[in-house]
Amino acid sequence: MNERSVSIRPARREDVAAMIAMLADDQLGRARERLEDPLPEVYYEAFERVERSPNLLLVVAESDGRVVGCLQLALLPGISSQGGIRGLLEDVRVASDCRSRGIGEKLVQWAVTEAKARGCNLVELLTHSSRVDAQRFYQRLGFSASHVGMTVRF
Repeated sequence: MNERSVSIRPARREDVAAMIAMLADDQLGRARERLEDPLPEVYYEAFERVERSPNLLLVVAESDGRVVGCLQLALLPGISSQGGIRGLLEDVRVASDCRSRGIGEKLVQWAVTEAKARGCNLVELLTHSSRVDAQRFYQRLGFSASHVGMTVRF
């Protein structure tokens, strides 16, 4: 598989299990996700909520009929920055056996292009402080560490 044989398309319900498998494929994800067979219904309910929202785009990268990557782009209208729309990238993942083939770069470039086309004036993302390789990847694509993120969990 090469980067050219990868297409990006809207995610479908039947892609949910592959997306959750990618999200669960690291130390942080294993602690957050429930990769079970059958997959818990909460994931399908969440997919339906995302699908209904006009400001959320969930896409997959596909190669030879297999889902090999995913991401979510949130379009966040606001009053700051002169009423600008922010693009927020979430859940960017590539299947572990398909990394270092340009798939993640293609996904992120698609999201940036899509955000611009939808009127965003910037694209932001969050990555866990322990994901040093991901931070280098995003810096290589032109992102800069500009914020300090904070979290409260319920």
